[in-house]
Amino acid sequence: MSMFIKKTKVIIKKKGKIFFALVCVFLIMIIWINYTVRTESSGFIYHDINDVKNSQVVLILGAAVKPNKEMSDVFRDRVDTAIELYNRKKASKIIVSGDHGKKYYDEVNVAKKYILEKGVSPDDIFLDHAGFDTYDSIYRAKYIFEAASIIVVTQDFHLPRAIFIGRRLGHNIQGFSADLHNYSGIILMQNREIFANVKAYLDILLNEKPEFLGQKINLNGSGVNTWD
Repeated sequence: MSMFIKKTKVIIKKKGKIFFALVCVFLIMIIWINYTVRTESSGFIYHDINDVKNSQVVLILGAAVKPNKEMSDVFRDRVDTAIELYNRKKASKIIVSGDHGKKYYDEVNVAKKYILEKGVSPDDIFLDHAGFDTYDSIYRAKYIFEAASIIVVTQDFHLPRAIFIGRRLGHNIQGFSADLHNYSGIILMQNREIFANVKAYLDILLNEKPEFLGQKINLNGSGVNTWD
């Protein structure tokens, strides 16, 4: 019986070492991927609008819309930043990419209404109704809208992932910070990015495709054609 107990302890000890080694490898991979995302994107992120190069389009990445159809602070700051870039003639078109997969939840039209109220020409506002996540939005900007050059606007915690995806997909892309406020829950959002970066890396590695693609959209035409 004692021999059996000894063997059992040895097996448990060995399995414990294997488990510990696997956990270490997993943590190292997470750290390495996040380091890669940040280093590959760092040279393409700007905080001074004067440093931003002129591009064809500003890409707004969608964010939460409240039940009363008001944009969250995060989303509104992205939209306001895009409007500023447009007004400063850093880009001549705006793509609003967000979640409009359900009848009663609509990020893109809420943003469109706000942008129109700010005096942007309807022809210059393009809607991507199937931007369900960052990867989909940036993938579709390249393969559906065929954008030649992009300024993506989002917050600092999110910009490295957006730029990383764009660069790996072959975009001519740069990012401009939309941090205009202190955000509630920012620590949670920053921590979420650690694992979102891993997903983005795997999406690129596996050459994932968005759930919805569809017909090509000509950015030289009128954005009104993309409205519903």
